[in-house]
Formats: sequence, structure tokens, C-alpha cells
Amino acid sequence: MEIKKQAKKMRDALQQLIYKIINPLIHGMIKIGITPNVVTTIGFLGNLAGACILIYAGAHPEQEPFTCIGWAGGIILLSSLFDMMDGQVARIGNMASTFGAMYDSVLDRYSELVTLGGIIFCLFGHQQLAGAVITFAALIGSLMVSYVRARAEGLGLECKIGFMQRPERVVLTCIGLLACGITAHTASDLSFDPMLILIVPMGFIAIFANVTAFARIEYSRRQLIKK
Repeated sequence: MEIKKQAKKMRDALQQLIYKIINPLIHGMIKIGITPNVVTTIGFLGNLAGACILIYAGAHPEQEPFTCIGWAGGIILLSSLFDMMDGQVARIGNMASTFGAMYDSVLDRYSELVTLGGIIFCLFGHQQLAGAVITFAALIGSLMVSYVRARAEGLGLECKIGFMQRPERVVLTCIGLLACGITAHTASDLSFDPMLILIVPMGFIAIFANVTAFARIEYSRRQLIKK
């Protein structure tokens, strides 16, 4: 329990630091009339672009694919900042809306689907069938973490417990993509397939996202029994 509290404190502190860095940009966006939904859309299009690069890397494994994988990681990481910006634009600009909250959640799910789908295709293209299956399990876990929370909230429960939430999943995914691309591009004498560098974080997400989903199911069950 103490470890979870410390992890939450570190996560909140990092979030506040990022907010301090991006807030001047947020104020500038508000001044020129950019709305939260536009920011959300830009973030999704960035994730879609990253996924398309991964698909290209999987379809052309003979044409410097690891450079593409590294670039995809950078683009997806940059796009993930828009997930934080849209909420800040809504709060600071007093533009929060019920539809905006729904739109943000829906495009977050689409972003994860296209990103992990792109990774699955890329792994297939490099004959990494086991890695593709692991990433598919990560995709299922990622969706179920969000779905269980949404279903619980529909029943009047607050269900935010668990370690592998969206920020953690995004960070792990981007680290895996960047590390895979950079390592393969800079080290020519690797004794293993660089795709393993990407598969490892996918394995973490596959395990802990599904653990988080089941933990939320159990938490919701206990809360409903108390009612």
C-alpha cells in the first residue's frame, strides 16, 4: 500500500511539473481560439500517423525498419502530450463540456487501438508471432482497464484503482518503440533481435493491464456488496 502511495505521489508531482512547462503554450492556444476538441483530434491524428509508420515498417522489413520504429515512438510520445493539453485547455479556458469529456475518452481508446494495432502488424512483418500475440493481450488489457472503470462508473462507483493506467501504458509503449529504434540503429553488432526490446514492455502491459482490469472487477464487486 505504501509503495502505491509513493508511486501516486511521484506521478502527481511529474504531472504538475509537466503542467508548469506546457501552461504557457496552453494560454497561447486559448488566445488564438483553439478548442479542447481540436487538441484532442490533433493528438489522435498524431497517434494515427505513428501507427501508419509502424505499419510501413512491418510491410517493408528490409528498408531500415528500425528508423521508422524510432520515429513512430517519438511521434506517439509527442501526441500523448495532447492528452494532457486538451484537459488543461478545457479547464483554463473554461471550455469544459460533457461531450468534450466523452469525445476525449473515445479518441483515447481509438489512439490505443491504432497504436497497438500498428505494433502488432509491425511484429508480424518481422516474423515475431509470439510478440504479436503478447501485444494483442496488451491491447485487450488496455481496453478492459478502461471498460471496467466506465461500467463501474455507470453503476455509481468510482473505480480508479490499479497500476497500469493509460499514462503508464503510453510511457511504456513509447519507451519500447524509441529504445528499439535507437538501439537497432546505433548498435550494429547486437546478438539478439532488436524487436525483443519492444516486446518486453508489451509484455509488462499485457500482464499488468489485465491484472488491473481484474483488480477493478473485484473492487467493484466488493463495493456493490456493501451497498
